[in-house]
Amino acid sequence: MAKILLRHADVITLDTEGNVLRDADVAIDGGRIIALGAPPDGFLPDETVDAHEHILLPGFVNAHTHSPMTLFRGWAEELLRERWFNERVWMAETSVTADDVYWGAALAAVEMIRGGTTAFADQYFYMDRVAQVVVESGLRASLAWCTFGREEGEIGTDLPGIAAFVEEWQGAGDGRLRTALGPHSPYVCSPQFLARSAAVAVRLGAGIHIHAAETQAQVQNSILRNDLTPVEILDRNGIFDVPALVAHGIYLSDADIVILAAKHASVVQCATSQMKLGLGLTRVPELAAAGVNVALGTDSPATNTSLSMLQEARHAVLAQRLSRSNPGALPGDQALRMATQNGARALGFPTCGRIAPGYSADLVLIDCASARLIPRHDLVANVLFAAQDGDVSDVMVAGRWLMRRGRLLTLDEERIRAEAERRGSTLVGL
Repeated sequence: MAKILLRHADVITLDTEGNVLRDADVAIDGGRIIALGAPPDGFLPDETVDAHEHILLPGFVNAHTHSPMTLFRGWAEELLRERWFNERVWMAETSVTADDVYWGAALAAVEMIRGGTTAFADQYFYMDRVAQVVVESGLRASLAWCTFGREEGEIGTDLPGIAAFVEEWQGAGDGRLRTALGPHSPYVCSPQFLARSAAVAVRLGAGIHIHAAETQAQVQNSILRNDLTPVEILDRNGIFDVPALVAHGIYLSDADIVILAAKHASVVQCATSQMKLGLGLTRVPELAAAGVNVALGTDSPATNTSLSMLQEARHAVLAQRLSRSNPGALPGDQALRMATQNGARALGFPTCGRIAPGYSADLVLIDCASARLIPRHDLVANVLFAAQDGDVSDVMVAGRWLMRRGRLLTLDEERIRAEAERRGSTLVGL
């Protein structure tokens, strides 16, 4: 593995609060950062990169998405969530093939790399094909095969098959790939099936990726039917006995937040998707104050339309400030931490998300040539409120370049775009 020296970068370390280094060097060896500020004595790099007028920061982590749904991007717009699911998406998904999933996920990988995302948490079907994309692309990922289990009969609930997927792909791609159980949510999975899923996760030492408390109606129906909130149902059925990633968590009670904190669950706010569907906002400040690990995700590209984590971090801040009439909500680099190290922790990659010795070299360079990034009084503000995906020039995972000077190195972008265009049009009948 190459020794790489990045020179003269302006570095947002996200190591200690507000720690920004100007004109600093970063030395990389064995896929990890070995020095920050100046190279160690005697370090002889195989490659030296002049990062002058670039901002260096940890790679973004998209902590909740459904990547193959790039094929449905922009198709079912301006519908209420229930109509979006029942009249469009779930109907179209009955025709999705394993090959469709592969090419949809490949398109997502192209978009994510170009936007500086180095890891993502995915929940969908045919996840062995998404795993292929992860291995080929060089990205990191936590992959959960989505399952449903209702009282009147279990659908898509081949738990032995899911367990085989979890065991086969865990640790693939030189450790870049992790697997999880993916029961969709407590409103389409019975308590019995949730408990079975949790038991399988405990046996395999795997985590769980699940949706919960997305709408007020879900919470109200749960209380009427079970006298329990969705989070209480998950807790009663063992979901939080393993590392759990809870998507959205918009309508959480104070008691729910206490449970999530006590069980060390992670919650993922998907501000853009939640705003676009008119769902509401996750109680991020309250969750963070209680000690809950809060990460950011884009959700499906069929709802968000974009897989941009720069946009997601920006919207995370702006939405909270608007809803609370408080320009100090999510201050400083908090949103960037949510978009990087918090997401890495939620996915099970604890040595990612910081520019510091000993951490994995999952890095992004942002080119400051654009007028919108000048002057550079506050690098955090520049990244959060001015930078665009097109400003990302270079992306590295575990010391390996995935994109260099705007050129993808691991994926055939032209072929992926053509296949995705054709398959997406076929699925929606265009």
